[in-house]
Amino acid sequence: MQMERATAETETTFGKILFQGEQFYCDHQGGLFWPKHNCLIVSDLHLEKGAAIASGGSLIPPYDTGETLIKLRRCIERWRPEKVICLGDSFHRDDSASSLPLQYRVQLSELMQGKDWIWICGNHDPNGPAELQGNCQEELTIGPLHFRHEQMSEPVDNDLFARQYGEISGHLHPCAVIHRRNKRLRRRCFVGDQRRLILPAFGAFTGGLNVSHKAFSGLFDQGNMRVWMLGQNQVYELSGSQLSR
Repeated sequence: MQMERATAETETTFGKILFQGEQFYCDHQGGLFWPKHNCLIVSDLHLEKGAAIASGGSLIPPYDTGETLIKLRRCIERWRPEKVICLGDSFHRDDSASSLPLQYRVQLSELMQGKDWIWICGNHDPNGPAELQGNCQEELTIGPLHFRHEQMSEPVDNDLFARQYGEISGHLHPCAVIHRRNKRLRRRCFVGDQRRLILPAFGAFTGGLNVSHKAFSGLFDQGNMRVWMLGQNQVYELSGSQLSR
């Protein structure tokens, strides 16, 4: 069983998702594992975001790339995937891959070694990291699933293609808010229904957008919407009715 890949971290509970007849596991660090294809899916790494902001004169320590690659290494070591799909905005700017510091380029190359690595183009990196290994694609379809960076703009019910395939995407950096014991908790999350699944931003220096924000309006069937909220060591599945604004 694929969950045996994670037995070294016995304290971690992984969120289980059944989507379009396929089984997935949500990693508490933000990755999505697809056992059937031995595939790890991540979104919105935004590598070199700190460096991009610092180059504009802001006093931001440009160390987020290293932290993100450490998270990614942990996910890869936990699941040992043969395929990795990065759902766009892997780099904060289109030229970030070419200016990636040598130490990070080496770390990333080591993570990519021996894997079928697919870069989906995003709005921050529309041309993909041509300087690196891997296969750059605008979008990708595997079995009943279609992978893209941004969500399809047309209503799903009105689009024949969308009715035939489940959509897995990123872009919106979803987070969820709940109140527990008079405390307001805000965490990154996966959010989905029977038609769509949106991954949280994986990057260490990325923000989040509350799933109650108008940007999510119309994307989900509210009666079937669920979130998988990332905790420190586990993932918590919640219905839309359990969330706060």
